[in-house]
Amino acid sequence: MNESYAECLVRRRVPMYSNIVNIIMGVVTAICVLLALTTNIIGLILMFVSGFACYILYRNSRVEFEYLYVEKTLSIDKILGKSKRKKAWEGKMDDIQVIAPSGSHVLNDYQSPNSKTMDFSSQLPGAKTYTAVVRTGSEIMWIVFEPDDKMIQCFRQTAPRKIVQ
Repeated sequence: MNESYAECLVRRRVPMYSNIVNIIMGVVTAICVLLALTTNIIGLILMFVSGFACYILYRNSRVEFEYLYVEKTLSIDKILGKSKRKKAWEGKMDDIQVIAPSGSHVLNDYQSPNSKTMDFSSQLPGAKTYTAVVRTGSEIMWIVFEPDDKMIQCFRQTAPRKIVQ
C-alpha cells in the first residue's frame, strides 16, 4: 500500500505590538487585583474581567499551524496558545491547481481580482513559503504555508505535475 503521510508544525512569529499589549494588560490586571482588595464587588468584577481579557489576548497571540497531509488531503489546523485547536483549512489534491514557491512566475497565471489569500506561514523573514492555488467552483483561493521537505516529497509522489520547484 502506497500511503502518503507527512506532518509539520510551524510557529507564527509573535508581533511586537502583541507583547506590549500583553504587558499592559498584565499591569491593568495587577491594578484591578489591588482595587479588588480595597473595594467591594466592583473591584472584584473588574479583576475577573481584566484577568479573562489578559488570558484571551495572551492565548490568541501565540499561534501555531499544523500541516497534515494524508492520502491526497491537506489539512491545516490553527493551534492557539498550545491549548486550543481549530480546523483552519482542508482541501483535496484534486482541488489544488498548483503548489509553487511564493513569488514564483508560475503563480502569475492564476491571478484574478476575486482571489482570496489565506496565510498560514510563520511570517518570519527569509522563511521558505509555498503557495497552493485552490479552485473551488468559480472561487480561487491562495494558501500560503511552509511545508517541510518530507511534505513536498509526498506532494510530488501523489501529484507530480502540480508541484513546481
